[in-house]
Amino acid sequence: MPEQFPIQIDLPPGFDKAPAILALGGELKSSICLIDAGRAWITETMGDLEQEFVYRNFIDQIDELFETTPPAHLVIDKHPDYLSSQWGERLAVKYGLTLHSVQHHYAHIAAVMADNALPVDTKPLLGFALDGLGFGDDGTIWGGEILLADYRRFQRLACFQPVAMIGGAAAAVVPWRNTLAHLLPIWEQVHTQFADVDIVQFLKSKPVETFQTMVNKGMNAPPASSCGRLFDAVAGGLGINREGVAFEAEAAINLERLAATCFEQVCEPYAYRIDRDDCMHINWQPMWLELLADIRSGVEPEAIASRFHHTLIDALTKVAQAINENHDFNRIALSGGVFQNRLLSTYLPRSLESCGFEVLQHRQVPVHDGGLSLGQAIIAAAR
Repeated sequence: MPEQFPIQIDLPPGFDKAPAILALGGELKSSICLIDAGRAWITETMGDLEQEFVYRNFIDQIDELFETTPPAHLVIDKHPDYLSSQWGERLAVKYGLTLHSVQHHYAHIAAVMADNALPVDTKPLLGFALDGLGFGDDGTIWGGEILLADYRRFQRLACFQPVAMIGGAAAAVVPWRNTLAHLLPIWEQVHTQFADVDIVQFLKSKPVETFQTMVNKGMNAPPASSCGRLFDAVAGGLGINREGVAFEAEAAINLERLAATCFEQVCEPYAYRIDRDDCMHINWQPMWLELLADIRSGVEPEAIASRFHHTLIDALTKVAQAINENHDFNRIALSGGVFQNRLLSTYLPRSLESCGFEVLQHRQVPVHDGGLSLGQAIIAAAR
């Protein structure tokens, strides 16, 4: 096997007869996974495929693999604009291969399952897939997903309340756009009740009416259930990287650093609401009103950041318990780039375990999109 596949894991029980399958991962933190002869072989994370040298390296590694171990099946992300997906489509036509597409967040959860050696016929578990974004089965942007899943199928049972990404991709690099997007549904209350709060004064200097029109008309403001954008929104509200970030997740990293200074001392969660429907929505509007009140009262940003993290932990725990009332599961799998946050990856499992759940986290494979390719490959193998 070529040296570019340094991560090697034995396939879980029941996958020993899987044919040669090549999965091409995502777009950011791209990786490739080959399933062959009862093992999964995974490359190191290559980086962002939109960077030319990364994309060329991605193609070169695939070309080398086709020369040594040509696959029978190809697997890609469902996002039609991912360069990895587009390249996979070309390869499938060129070589006459069966092509599978797998939903982004489902692949995250399947990767945790495989990383923990769960057998092919394992019963469904609950998965928390929290990241910046991924293409959802309904054509919208997902990123705060609670899925009931096994290797063969999944059901979206809950998610974060979708909020507009004002300016589309610009929202991923300008945190205040996410702050405004979260506040727009309650803007009348916010701009009158909290007119003296710094972030509200800042947002009033922006063309709020224009942005509201964009959201109302769906003009370059796609709704997203993204957990990553929620972190950006709270960071922007606290003045952390408010007007821009230099690299992916910079605002979230800095928000976590603030919270870590007093996390065990300041632990009261903010209010939130769980809107029950076929797919539960975690609604953060009550949190924003309390958070703005804290800012106006002069509460230290460190304490607000800590309370925000505790709110996420409390909300996700409560959602798991609510879903468990109607669905039989005892395991919960955690995946997605948000779980690089040490506070969440440490204290959410403790909260869930205190409720009787067994929590699965990554062992050998990256929690971020570098692990997607394993999830894609193992789902295709189960099919």
